[in-house]
Amino acid sequence: MESIINQKVGLRLLSILPILLSVSLLSGCGEAEAVADETKEVIISVPVEVAPLSIGHISSNYPTTAVLEAKEEAFVVPRASGIIEHIYVEEGDYVEKGQILAQIEPRRYHLNLDRAKADLVGVEKELAKINKVYNKQLVSDDTYDKLTAQYESAKATRSLAELDLNEATITAPISGYIAEQNAKVGNLSESFQRERMFHIVQQKELYGIVYLPEKELSKVHKEQQASLNLTAFDGDDILAFVERISPVIDSKTGTFKVTLRVFNPDNLLKSGMFAQVKLNYDTKQNVILLPRKALLAIDDSINVFVVKDGIASRKAVTVGYQEGEVVEILSGLSGNEKVVITGHQNLRDQAPVDIVNDDVSQSEPLELAQKTSNQLVKG
Repeated sequence: MESIINQKVGLRLLSILPILLSVSLLSGCGEAEAVADETKEVIISVPVEVAPLSIGHISSNYPTTAVLEAKEEAFVVPRASGIIEHIYVEEGDYVEKGQILAQIEPRRYHLNLDRAKADLVGVEKELAKINKVYNKQLVSDDTYDKLTAQYESAKATRSLAELDLNEATITAPISGYIAEQNAKVGNLSESFQRERMFHIVQQKELYGIVYLPEKELSKVHKEQQASLNLTAFDGDDILAFVERISPVIDSKTGTFKVTLRVFNPDNLLKSGMFAQVKLNYDTKQNVILLPRKALLAIDDSINVFVVKDGIASRKAVTVGYQEGEVVEILSGLSGNEKVVITGHQNLRDQAPVDIVNDDVSQSEPLELAQKTSNQLVKG
């Protein structure tokens, strides 16, 4: 009897089991479809920063370096010998040409001049007597010629004595600033005849010497503009102009020398300053300018990502001049686009993006990046 009951229960379980399996399968499929639907609805936008293009000017430059030199400078070395009695200037003083810098003790030179003058007076008196009788042929030509020679020698001796006395007073050969002063009162001037006593520089106009490869020779001409950026100044670049071009090429280095003229009316620049130089080859006006950091090299071409209606599209562009943080766009963009400058390294074409910066503020970095070009155009 019990076996019959067990058989009936087993038959009922077998009939119910397919129903339970079908219910569980239907519920599992519903959950999978729900998860799939949720996945399809999630769209992730890539956060990016954008910047507008601009219309402006840009230059083609050759970068190099230079050390500023004074156009006029003088190393003052005493010619007269003696003890330095007075020093009238110090380093940093401005002096005019002919201004007294120092005085060597002059007493010996005064005495030499007095002796030369006395000798000349004696010869002049004797020559005056000879002249009275020479015309009467009472004195031989030989005697007259010797006395005339003595007179000329005495005059030269007096002139040398006057020159020595004048050289005991050391004066400035040029106008400028005292860059170096080595002498002290009581020193012997002989110790400065091989070493400069004073160093004077005129810095109203400076020179910058640069050496360019010979392949650049055809691109350089007189009065060509250049801009100088000095580490001592954080402000605007300094304008310079090509003053001279060496006519020869150094066979050892393959370079030629170019001298730049740098105006310095306010004496802010100093001789010896180090400068980064950009020699301006050409300047283009009213061209489309793009921030350099927006460029991407993809598949042997230069590309940018343009954002429109929240979608980033990849555009191939052709670039021209590059200066500072901006580049010239020759083709590929019209000039009205907004390009991605941050977050585009792993961006894909037609990807949704989220702009995280204010568009208006992006014009300021572009203006700052063109500072060098602005200075060249103003010149």
